[in-house]
Amino acid sequence: MDILMIKDRWSEIKAKLKQLFADLTETDLTYEQGKDDRLIRQIQIKLGITRDEVISIIRSL
Repeated sequence: MDILMIKDRWSEIKAKLKQLFADLTETDLTYEQGKDDRLIRQIQIKLGITRDEVISIIRSL
């Protein structure tokens, strides 16, 4: 998710995502450097939304 420039704020963003979407677990939201696509895909699958929607939500936080 380096392209989203959220790496430094991930703890804050993760907390907000968990508040907005109770279905997301700690495991779903585990950020690993270089595995941005895996993270986006996991959120996408869990919420049943598109990749663009996931990115838009994260950027809005």
